[in-house]
Amino acid sequence: MSQTGTDLRTAKTLANFFGVLDHGQHYAHPDGRLHPAAVIYRATTGTTPTEFYDNPDTARALIQSNATVMTALRWVSAVLPTQPPGDDITGDDHLEHLDTWWSENDFFLHRRPNTCEFIGILDRAAQAADTLTDLPAPRTAA
Repeated sequence: MSQTGTDLRTAKTLANFFGVLDHGQHYAHPDGRLHPAAVIYRATTGTTPTEFYDNPDTARALIQSNATVMTALRWVSAVLPTQPPGDDITGDDHLEHLDTWWSENDFFLHRRPNTCEFIGILDRAAQAADTLTDLPAPRTAA
């Protein structure tokens, strides 16, 4: 298993246990619920910074500045059913991709994703990370 896959499975456990924060402006709630990106941050770092509760701009900067979290977000973005926003200059914005998927109504279902759907996305991302990064060592010729 890859470290990213392990982190995403940990995020899945956290989301299942605490629940995922409804579509608000902060990244964390005192009752333990977290925004989907904050769930991944907590799973990879083991902490929930106080900025997640009261300063969404700083929370976003903390998420974007952590390479491990951004790697996990790239895998989540890869399995979402839509294309990430971005352009040729700045590249894809994987955090914005997750935010958009979480906050907008699904075209066919006419509702926003729920916690179970987010857990399913985390599961698919973990499986993809494991499958595509855990390559066996090359065999030597006999």
